Amino acid sequence: MAGVTGMSKILVVDDDRLVLATVSHGLAQAGYEVIDADNGDDAILLARQHRPDLALLDIRMEGKSGFDVAEYLREVGHTPFVFLSAFSDDATRAKVESLGAYGYLVKPLDVSQILPTVASALERARQRAAASPEAAAPNEDTASDPLAAVVPLAVGVLMHRFSLSRAEALARLKRAAAADSRSLKAQAERVVQAVEDLAGPA
Repeated sequence: MAGVTGMSKILVVDDDRLVLATVSHGLAQAGYEVIDADNGDDAILLARQHRPDLALLDIRMEGKSGFDVAEYLREVGHTPFVFLSAFSDDATRAKVESLGAYGYLVKPLDVSQILPTVASALERARQRAAASPEAAAPNEDTASDPLAAVVPLAVGVLMHRFSLSRAEALARLKRAAAADSRSLKAQAERVVQAVEDLAGPA
């Protein structure tokens, strides 16, 4: 993990392009390396490719929600995360707590409010990694499988790229798998790999 300041790598995910641009710019100005995504499916792909030190996640997005991304980050990437949301109801807060978020900021907010939470979350994550390195390291079993749910991820990619419903995207994936004599999982992995190849090297 990078230091608490400097080139710590932060993934910012929000489907509001203005919020995404504002937060990303503010963090970059503060000295962080920033990766951004406007939907949950791309966020997971970027997390797999770049292994950020921290993620800032909007909660309610079309397709995969911030909660879905958080579950992936927790179970597979072992990446700490902070939620940014316009919602502060009891049910949302309970879910945030159950997922083990390192912070929860309620919109509207500005970068001056975000920076202390980011610094605190990175420091807590560093301390946790130092105290229990095996807990912070990616699990070898899950790391060797690019994503246990690679088929749903590929479906999400197709939904986003081609404006398809989930059923249409799944049907498209199945047709492609059959046409190429591949298993559904193998075809899904091919889709995900193609997107990562287009994104370029980490």
